[in-house]
Amino acid sequence: MPSSDLSPTFISHAPGYWQPDEMDHWSDHKWQLRNRVDSLIDLESRLNLTDIERAGVLLAGTKLAMSITPHYFNLIDRDDPDCPIRRQVIPRIEEGWNAPEELADPCGEDSHMPVPGLVHRYPDRVLFLVTDRCASYCRYCTRSRVVSGVGEQHLETQWEPAFRYLEKHTEIRDVLLSGGDPLLFSDDRLDKVLTRLRSIPHIQFVRIGSRIPIFLPQRITPELCAMLKKHHPLFISIHTNHPRELTSEVRDALGRLADAGIPLGNQSVLLRGVNDSVEVQKALVHKLLMCRVRPYYLYQCDLINGSSHLRTSVAEGVAVIEGLRGHTTGYAIPQFVIDGPGGGGKIPINPNYLIESVPGRVTLRNFEGNVFEYPDPTPMPAAELERLHQQAFCPSEG
Repeated sequence: MPSSDLSPTFISHAPGYWQPDEMDHWSDHKWQLRNRVDSLIDLESRLNLTDIERAGVLLAGTKLAMSITPHYFNLIDRDDPDCPIRRQVIPRIEEGWNAPEELADPCGEDSHMPVPGLVHRYPDRVLFLVTDRCASYCRYCTRSRVVSGVGEQHLETQWEPAFRYLEKHTEIRDVLLSGGDPLLFSDDRLDKVLTRLRSIPHIQFVRIGSRIPIFLPQRITPELCAMLKKHHPLFISIHTNHPRELTSEVRDALGRLADAGIPLGNQSVLLRGVNDSVEVQKALVHKLLMCRVRPYYLYQCDLINGSSHLRTSVAEGVAVIEGLRGHTTGYAIPQFVIDGPGGGGKIPINPNYLIESVPGRVTLRNFEGNVFEYPDPTPMPAAELERLHQQAFCPSEG
């Protein structure tokens, strides 16, 4: 891995694989979308592909489409098949094999969907799947069964029934817009969705889950940020996995969102050969904080079909957290979670710092391995309480 990958410096990779005269259009997000790399011919004209990748691209047309924005494509190493960016977005033949433990719907979303497009798993919040399209497609996508439009299953969001469900269920206070990527919507369309949600009194705040700031930072325009600012409290969770993804364009896009008063959190997925080391994770979280983004979750990769070549062991994730805890600021440490297969929700996984718990005390270890005892609170004896009461209200004479 190039040492520059772990540098705190933000750089632009343009023009990269594109021609200098195309830079006149580079900042236009619509140009970026029109010029996505989405075919084997496109790939072979720019990269030295392996047979494993070439076969993967041929298989991708029936499972999860390949599509990579020019901005993100410029981060890919032309000759290294183990490039951490390349592994995230270029199909490989391993995607064609489903391990016995893998599932089409690993998080059990379909079984918690009272209305098509609306997932209600937790008591007070819902996931609203508003689109099946993304700027680029991650090969480990949890919703590969429905996104990109090439699989057997299709997302059929029923907008009005979904809004009526939200209006009826007053226990819902939090709505997460996801998909697909909601920030692919036009400003006007997204404004209408947010306005409709804001008209429901018991919905206290709205979140947007998006990889657009990473794949397509040009989409984060001042006009978009001004529109989003109208709908506070509004939170955005971005998704970045590797420090190389945090370019100068991404930093500036995140800065525009932060300046609009939008709290930003990052959700990473632990991926083999991408970010499964303390060294890479530390560089990533430090760079995120410089972008005013709080590392939020580190996900164990879901059991999505065809993902075994990208999944790590749970122990490796625990080791990453242990390598961060105590060795950098607490703001930089995400919560490592596993989404319980089949719909169990997010389950936090932590290193074992609790050695023993017995009545009256617990025995703990810190990040250095030193052991400490912490006593549980001792109830005040009744006699002492009476003595203090007498002292306060019946002071002795003289």
